[in-house]
This record gives sequence, structure tokens and C-alpha cells, in this order.
Amino acid sequence: MEKEATAIAFPLRGEWYTETSPADRIPSHGTDRFGLRYAFDFIQKDQKEASHTGGSAAYFFGGVPLESYYCFGQPVYAPFTGEVITVKNNTPDGENASWLHDQTTAIRHSLFFNPKQDGFEAIAGNYLLLKKSERAYAAFCHLQKDSIAVTEGEKISQGTYLGNVGHSGNSTEPHLHFQLMDSAIIESANGLPLVFETYEKYNGHSWDIVNNQLPAAGERIRSLDTERN
Repeated sequence: MEKEATAIAFPLRGEWYTETSPADRIPSHGTDRFGLRYAFDFIQKDQKEASHTGGSAAYFFGGVPLESYYCFGQPVYAPFTGEVITVKNNTPDGENASWLHDQTTAIRHSLFFNPKQDGFEAIAGNYLLLKKSERAYAAFCHLQKDSIAVTEGEKISQGTYLGNVGHSGNSTEPHLHFQLMDSAIIESANGLPLVFETYEKYNGHSWDIVNNQLPAAGERIRSLDTERN
């Protein structure tokens, strides 16, 4: 990390799989645009490494119903006390996730997205921005339509329920995209490095408690907040 990392709570409950992480490469999503430099993607997988019950052939060709994904509809919580700055809650999730359809959409957005003409929700789907300080804002993207439970201008406490994991916007399967950045203006924001204050990491046999670290891609982690597990 080139900058000092900000320590925050993990925004999910239960067990999760780290799909994309700045622990593996920076920028984690291949670009510094839109504050993406240190962004994460989280999904859920079963013991067979599947993220849904629909089968791989269905995902690549016909599509898998969103309800078949383990993480779809899972709750997201505020990782710090702050103020809700932006809420976008009206983008449809679609009926299913399909590799062919969603990859085509992703390529189209990467080539033709114009931030001056297209709303950021074309990429982020349903999203919210949470302000930690004048120089630190968290973005939660691809949330489930109509699930966001907070309003713009609302001051909330750490642990407040925000909404549900969805499949809206530029999403190849249901997941939570999460990032920290230095501005609420996403088009010009710079990503900020972060660590999660405390969570458990699976070592292949048991769970280890880790503090002030960030999970790498491929790691299974789980929240220590048992109150909402």
C-alpha cells in the first residue's frame, strides 16, 4: 500500500469469499478510475467452490436465477459511523445472471461509458455512499433494487443495516463491490487503502482471528460480529 490504510469494520456478516482484492494487485480492478484503486469484491461459495446452485453450464449459457446465488439478498452493514451522502435504489437486478449477457454488458460499458452523459448507476447499479470524514467515503455497489434502508443526509452508527447484496449495474454475478475513496464525486475520486479491524480467516483446517489486515483473493473469511450472524 502506498498510503496509510484506514481501519474499518467488515461490512458483511457470516462467511464470505474474497473474489477481488488489492492485496493481490493494485489497482485491484485494473484501473484507477472512479476510486477503484483499492476496491474489493465479495461473494459466497459452498465447499465445492460454487457460488450458486444452478450449475456452471446454466451460468455460461442460459443464466442462473438470482435466488440460486448464496449471497443474493444478504444484508450489508455500515463499517463505521458516518453520514449517508448518496442513495441510488431504482436499477433492476434482472431475472438471472448469465456469463454471456453480463460479459457483453461489461465490455460495452468499458468501451462506451461516458460519465458526463451516463449516470454512475449504469456501472454501479444500486449504490450508496457513506461519509466517514471530509476525505474518506465508502461506496457499496450492485445492491438489490429497493433494498437500501437508509436515506441521503441520514447520520448512522457503525453496524446499521444498509441494504442487500444484489446484481444491479455492471455485475457478472451477485456480489458486493466495496471501496473507500477520498471524494463523494466518484468520477474524480481517488481510491484509499483500507484494512478490516478484525475478522476470521480460514487456514484450511480452522479459523484464525486476524486484526487490521486485508483478505487476499481466494481467502474465506467471516465476521466476528455474532450479534447479526
